[in-house]
Amino acid sequence: MACFLLIASGFLFAQEESQTYQGNDFTFVRLVYNGRIPGYIKNWYTDYPTGDQNLIKIIRRFTNADIAPQVRVIPIHSPDLFKHPFIYSAEGGQMVLGETDAANMREYLRRGGFWMIDDFWGTFEWGNFEIEMKKIFPDCEIVDIPLNHPIFHNFFDIEEIVQVPNIGYAYTSNADTFEQEGRVPFIRGIFNEKGNLQVFIAHNTDLMDASEWADDPKYPGKFSTYSYKIFINAIVYSMSH
Repeated sequence: MACFLLIASGFLFAQEESQTYQGNDFTFVRLVYNGRIPGYIKNWYTDYPTGDQNLIKIIRRFTNADIAPQVRVIPIHSPDLFKHPFIYSAEGGQMVLGETDAANMREYLRRGGFWMIDDFWGTFEWGNFEIEMKKIFPDCEIVDIPLNHPIFHNFFDIEEIVQVPNIGYAYTSNADTFEQEGRVPFIRGIFNEKGNLQVFIAHNTDLMDASEWADDPKYPGKFSTYSYKIFINAIVYSMSH
């Protein structure tokens, strides 16, 4: 059973921004979600808007797709959600879905939506993420995406899974790329009954941070390059499947 998701919350500015229509073939959409686990400062807005804006520039530079020049932020309850085949979310381990939220996302996924989720770490956040996904599809199975899957080869060839660190890596003497106990990066997903990938889950890695800090001379370019390749491949896949 398919499970794919992006999440939203009724923040006023997000609602206002979501009303700005862009008549392009593709718009990079970030979904706002209800959440914030007590004690955490992370939420849907992590790395927003700089990471998203930098990513749009790269997509427009490397592809001939008709990409909207501005990112959109869409609440989970907005009907505009169903106009977009691709949605991105950060910090999936922070989300908390109500019954209506889960039902709306279930419908979005059943209509063929594609969700890319990124930047959450460790067993605690993964456990919370799984609980929320089960609200959408109780029987959904999350599996590792093999490196020979088309999503790793449809535009760029990606031969290995790289752990992408946050900006702190560039400004400390600590050479660790992981956060919490998330030492091993995973790219996992959820497939529908036809075998199409609907959820792309980047766990124990921070792809959007690499986009946000790509222009910082201290941040290693190898991480930003890898991140952009992953994003572009995911977007191309969402537009062709």
